[in-house]
Amino acid sequence: MMALVIAGREFRNLFLSPLAWTMLAVLQFILSFMFLAQLDYYLMLQPRLEGLDDAPGVTDAIVAPLFGNAGVILMLVTPLLTMRLVSEERRNRTLSLLFTAPISMTEIIVGKYLGVLAFLFVVIGMLTLMPLSLYLGGSLDTGKLLANVLALILLVSAYAAVGLFMSTLSNHPTVAAISSFGAILLLWILDWSSQSSEKVGGVFQYLSMLRHYEGLLRGLVSTTDLCYFVLFIALFLVLSIQRLDNDRLQS
Repeated sequence: MMALVIAGREFRNLFLSPLAWTMLAVLQFILSFMFLAQLDYYLMLQPRLEGLDDAPGVTDAIVAPLFGNAGVILMLVTPLLTMRLVSEERRNRTLSLLFTAPISMTEIIVGKYLGVLAFLFVVIGMLTLMPLSLYLGGSLDTGKLLANVLALILLVSAYAAVGLFMSTLSNHPTVAAISSFGAILLLWILDWSSQSSEKVGGVFQYLSMLRHYEGLLRGLVSTTDLCYFVLFIALFLVLSIQRLDNDRLQS
């Protein structure tokens, strides 16, 4: 229960600062531009696609690229949201107040994590309204649309878990943000070196966020991809809890 209280406080604090409103405005502008550009490109190609038997539909041609681009953009944005979660508390010397409160380290970490996720879900909700507007003039593959939404939810949840862990390691929010971005980018491009050897390449492909994200964007919801993200998120949350517990024991 205390985790939800902490999550509500983190969510309110985000919107009390101009950072959240600025991010929402900038993200909405960029993603709207990408959506309209993709729509215009599809309309331009539509006369050529009509004669093809396996021509991509609206969902494949517009929605999937939009969510793919959103995954890259949120890779840059999420570290800016998570960088202050714990590092700022440590820098302002308010972390000891949390340690003396009658709450567990798990509740602190989960609460801060859910607070950031709530903001990211607002971004995803605003993004989802764009392809939903296509229902006014045509039809969409609802299953693929839901798969794309699920893919982005899992992806940003993984981003936030990495960012929260990096925030527990640093006293400076800027260092936490740069470290988070570096770690996320590495996990994103990990399978680029998969051609080195078949055995090592298979491991890199499984560890790569991009490989699992692309599968979901194609509408292929597999247990392998779902388990990857669930285990990934759980791992970094557990690491964050252990790191915070070590700080409590040393204080």
